[in-house]
Amino acid sequence: MRHRTFLEYRHYRYLKWAAGLSLAAAFVYSWFSFPVGRYGGTAVGYGLGTIGALMIVWLMWLGMQKRRYRGNTNGLQGWVSAHVYLGASLIVIVTLHTGFHVGWNVHTLAYLLMLIVIFSGFFGVYVYLRLPRLMTENMGEDTLDSVVLKIGDIDRDLRHVAMAMPDEVTHMTEASIGRTRIGGGVLAQFNDRPKNCPTKLAAKFLEETGKTLKGDDQQRNYELYSLMLRKKKLVDRARADIRFKAALGLWLYVHVPVSFALLAALAAHIVAVFFYW
Repeated sequence: MRHRTFLEYRHYRYLKWAAGLSLAAAFVYSWFSFPVGRYGGTAVGYGLGTIGALMIVWLMWLGMQKRRYRGNTNGLQGWVSAHVYLGASLIVIVTLHTGFHVGWNVHTLAYLLMLIVIFSGFFGVYVYLRLPRLMTENMGEDTLDSVVLKIGDIDRDLRHVAMAMPDEVTHMTEASIGRTRIGGGVLAQFNDRPKNCPTKLAAKFLEETGKTLKGDDQQRNYELYSLMLRKKKLVDRARADIRFKAALGLWLYVHVPVSFALLAALAAHIVAVFFYW
């Protein structure tokens, strides 16, 4: 049986709910007309704004309550599916609430923050649907720790073979051993194929050097080159794993803080409408 993702939960239950809400909002918005035009201060505008505000608070509450679903896969899938589809329906509901009027004010700020939260959530859906499979394909049954240990074993073999090689070869090998970095800061985590990687440069150097050597030196260089290629492959896998994990968490550094900023802007919007408008 094919595995169903959270987007397909209960035969797209929450997609249908979201579509129904969006169509109902569009119908009400187009059906009623007011002499002053369509904007957030009309009866329809207040109604859509109230629905949108309540949904925003409810969806944030769902986000904070998700720990209660640990161990309950079905419940967690339902939570995520509702969060995604009903959150997406806010694009229609809140846009109609604004009456397509924007400006340099707290009302538009709340609207823009909502869009940032929603689209960062879309990115989160993408990475959670795509990256776990890529991570499995990249690492197989290995873990990052086991790959790092294998790299350490190869480094010992590289140093042993390089001892009997010319100084230039030994220098490039030591550079690969001592200067190859895996992980680091945010930029380093996302740059999994750096151009100046010492291991990559060493492999290329050994490939070219092997063409000029003969006899035992050529054989040792070939052995060294083979080890360096194995190391390069492991280093690439480790860096890719770190990049995937960084991408899985990166969107949350936008989604969560901006969600709380949205809540604050929403409160300011409501206060401004009812007390200062």
